[in-house]
Amino acid sequence: MRHIRGSAAQRLTAPVLAALVLGGAAGAQAASLRAATMLHAPVVRLSDLFDDAGANANRVLGTAPGPGGSIVVEAPQLAAIARQFAVDWRPASPADRAVLERAGRLLPRRGVLKAMKAALVAAGASPQCEIEMPGFTPPMVPAEASPRPLATELNYDAGSGRFTAVLSVTGAGMDPINLRVAGQVNDTIALPVAVARLPAGTVLRADDVRVARVPVAMVHSEVLHTMSEAVGLQLRDPIAAGQPFAVTDVTRPSLVQRGTNVEMQLQSPGISLLAQGVAMDSGATGERIRVLNPSSRVVVEAEVIGPGRVRVTPETMPLATASRATERSVQ
Repeated sequence: MRHIRGSAAQRLTAPVLAALVLGGAAGAQAASLRAATMLHAPVVRLSDLFDDAGANANRVLGTAPGPGGSIVVEAPQLAAIARQFAVDWRPASPADRAVLERAGRLLPRRGVLKAMKAALVAAGASPQCEIEMPGFTPPMVPAEASPRPLATELNYDAGSGRFTAVLSVTGAGMDPINLRVAGQVNDTIALPVAVARLPAGTVLRADDVRVARVPVAMVHSEVLHTMSEAVGLQLRDPIAAGQPFAVTDVTRPSLVQRGTNVEMQLQSPGISLLAQGVAMDSGATGERIRVLNPSSRVVVEAEVIGPGRVRVTPETMPLATASRATERSVQ
């Protein structure tokens, strides 16, 4: 009988104990897994893996991935972490996992070039220089950081313009970054350049030209240096956008076209004569061209003085007497 009573007591006691245990668990807040977390700090905390992680929520578990990187914590490791730090959580399936990503952004290239230029100017480069860093890829930095780039260990060859340096990037909330970089310094000069590609024969207007800083290495011949020099001239050849104007690329616009009728002026003290001629060359103001007098068939040299007008001086000697074939070639 005592054995039966004992078994009965056990059967009575077990539900009571289960009710007590379950009742106690139900009274506490169970933790929940955070399947995906965007980190904004250089460390991983318990609260990055679990919501309602309890008293240890702010415990640091390790180092966060680099800016723009991620790590995956699988179910077995999550269960071990939960047990170690008394988190009320168990995997619902082996597929449970937590993905931790670190917010990041590329270091602004403009800031890098500014830092490099400051160091190069201090080393003797021109304040108007331009810097090229071919192959340079800006590093990732934390999204929340305020990075400060600085050029150190600079080695600058003023003769060739080449340089090497260490780019050091520091800032609150980020690990220091040190990169070896190399590049080229190009001195520049302010020159008028073409706004867009322009065909041969274009008479330059103010909106065809702008002043821009051009690498000195691009200037291989004598060029125009001011807007006022360029506007009003005519292109001999096509020119690309951004290209400076070589003196040999431009000419004054032709006011007389070959084969057209011109008014010939002959002036001397006390006398002024006008005659009609035919231009045998094209010419701009001030240029000397050949002109045929159809009446006398004499070819003389004359100075272009305006649209369709030339001037012949009294001392001008005839160049030749035109043949009929010459006359027909300019008509």
